[in-house]
Amino acid sequence: MKEKFLVYKLSETIKNTSKIESQLFEQFNVKRGLRNADHTGVLVGLTKIGDVLGYERLDDGSLKPIAGKLLYRGIDIEELVHNAQQERRTGFEETIYLLLSGYLPDKEELRDFSRLLCESMALEKQTKIAIMELEGHDVMNILARTVLEMYTYDPEPDDTSRDNLMRQSIDLIAKFPAIIAYAYNMLSHSAKGKSLHIRHPHEDFSIAENFLYMMKGSGRYTELDVRVLDLAMIIHAEHGGGNNSTFTVRVTSSTGTDTYSSIAAGIGSLKGPLHGGANLQVGKMLKHLAQEIKNWTDADEIDAYLQRILNKEVFDKKGLIYGIGHAVYTVSDPRAMLLKEMAHQLAQEKGREEEYNFLNLLEQRAIHAVVNRKNARTKKQVCANVDFYSGFVYDMIGLPKEVYTPLFAMSRIVGWCAHRIEELNFDDRRIIRPAYKNIGELKPFIPLKDR
Repeated sequence: MKEKFLVYKLSETIKNTSKIESQLFEQFNVKRGLRNADHTGVLVGLTKIGDVLGYERLDDGSLKPIAGKLLYRGIDIEELVHNAQQERRTGFEETIYLLLSGYLPDKEELRDFSRLLCESMALEKQTKIAIMELEGHDVMNILARTVLEMYTYDPEPDDTSRDNLMRQSIDLIAKFPAIIAYAYNMLSHSAKGKSLHIRHPHEDFSIAENFLYMMKGSGRYTELDVRVLDLAMIIHAEHGGGNNSTFTVRVTSSTGTDTYSSIAAGIGSLKGPLHGGANLQVGKMLKHLAQEIKNWTDADEIDAYLQRILNKEVFDKKGLIYGIGHAVYTVSDPRAMLLKEMAHQLAQEKGREEEYNFLNLLEQRAIHAVVNRKNARTKKQVCANVDFYSGFVYDMIGLPKEVYTPLFAMSRIVGWCAHRIEELNFDDRRIIRPAYKNIGELKPFIPLKDR
């Protein structure tokens, strides 16, 4: 009881010791969240890996909203995706090669690289044992701990030479699907009492199909399921150096730390509900809306309920419509548009077109509601982001919500590794060290007997 009171007493001091008035940030020109006054990101680095475009800066300094573009090594992601779809093949392996190397592979290079990934996917005995022993209720937490455990079994864990960085990157990228699938199956077995299934990856399957096979077993997924999951992995693989988890990987990499520590830090960042965990918030909101809105085709009823959300009257009472708006994208999020295309096909296959149509109408009305609300303060244009459709897609594929954010990590590990390699290969390397201004008052030390 005494300890509880002491913890409470100490926590109460936070009210004063951690409070900083908002106007002080403006007074000292502090870029909160590394954002400029116009909400654009503060420029802190240079990269050749990815680019996120959502606006143009005009001569007068104002921002002009444009259709969103996501570029991987200078190549439009829409071209990357649509080419793979037209050739009816998976494209994630090609995307990995592109992001790591800087150029597109030819047929022979892609075949050999895909084989290497498959051969590297199977987990070593000690890693499997580690996953089985890592108790917990969160797959992201188990993933991070497993990655740190892998340091122990790497013969050259601290070597940051180019060859070793590439070896570690390929090994981690290949093993993430198996780690996540095994971690979920262990969690499902221990927490829900379900049968434990440990399936070995198949040497002839793509990464997307292997993940579905390890999660669900043979014959429990369709060709379209594989193609849609492959698409989801492509569009989540990279998003520039400024997103929180990639920046975390670059910051930690700049210290010269090992790959496993840096990637584990990235996983910790992505786990947050404002980053990779956002799709779970969208899922909760959509489920709530589907239950509360009686007529899914009535725009007026939808509008009225969305206003109640914005007014902090219903749902989580935070006044946010999750899945709408993005830090960079304005007119459109190319990832959301690509996923929406496939979501429609998947909804037709699964007999869930009514839900898809509801989601489509909800997207339109939510954008309208948010823009109208924001226009009282700002003219910023908003669009649906990728999280708006990702949860619905994963649910149609038959994947449990416990792996939604880990799926994000399974894709983004590619971008993390590419940025880590780039950070460690600058000619003039420097540790990333921003500044904080201390605004606390000077105080004299009072001897213990006088306090």
